[in-house]
Amino acid sequence: MQDSSRIQEPVLRPRKRPRTRPSTVVAHIVLLSLAVIFVAPFYWLVVTSLKTDRQIFEVDKWFPQPVMWSNYVRAVHYIPFAQYTFNTLIICFASIFGTVLSCSLVAYSFARIPWKGRDTLFIIVLATLMLPGQVTMIPVFMIFKWLHWIGTYKPLIVPTFFGSAFFVFLLRQFFRSIPAELSESARMDGATELGIYSRIIMPLSKPALATVALFTFIGAWTDFMGPLMYLNDPNKYTLSIGLQQFVSQHGAEWSMLMAASTIMAMPILVLYFLAQKTFVEGITLTGIKG
Repeated sequence: MQDSSRIQEPVLRPRKRPRTRPSTVVAHIVLLSLAVIFVAPFYWLVVTSLKTDRQIFEVDKWFPQPVMWSNYVRAVHYIPFAQYTFNTLIICFASIFGTVLSCSLVAYSFARIPWKGRDTLFIIVLATLMLPGQVTMIPVFMIFKWLHWIGTYKPLIVPTFFGSAFFVFLLRQFFRSIPAELSESARMDGATELGIYSRIIMPLSKPALATVALFTFIGAWTDFMGPLMYLNDPNKYTLSIGLQQFVSQHGAEWSMLMAASTIMAMPILVLYFLAQKTFVEGITLTGIKG
């Protein structure tokens, strides 16, 4: 009989902590430095919005003392902020609906339906990305003037229903990553292309669609040139026009100007952090693996 006392218990050696490579440390230092550089302007914006007019030009004042929350209240009351916000949201949500609908339909056609001349037309669509907006600004304005759309929201909303070359490209690449067997099975069961688009492709493309929606929202929320060209009624102004109006009337009051700018930038930041995971997935174009 074997003596149990002779049985040696395995010696548990403490795990060695993984060594931190010098390259990793350098990478973290570089990334941290870049983060500070990119965050610094926003920090300056927020801090300046909470200072008194006297403290703004004091370089050694890194923190407001006292904190002037009243700057935000005054900035909101100097312009019809609620009206401008409502007008901007109308344009944003209509633009999101138009862009997502039109671009997804066009991208589905380019990605999933074989038809003659498809690749050639797709190259032509991509070539329009090379045209800067300033080149087509005057012809487009003349068209909208001929249609009697000046002074309305139509020039800011209707073009979104005709697609965007960049978003068509983005969605096409995402749709191509979805296995073709799903579409083939649906066709064998009698599904139409519109049914495959709405019941299979769209539910599987939420990250890409969310990315398109977020980019469209940012573009419509911060658009200044479009409302400046097409809107001439103060009751229809957007926030970007209202902020420019604020600068022309109260340009010397930097604290209130920074407060108004912070309020305008805040919805974009909140929306980005809420949809950060979906946004990154849409950018990386992961899709599902076949």
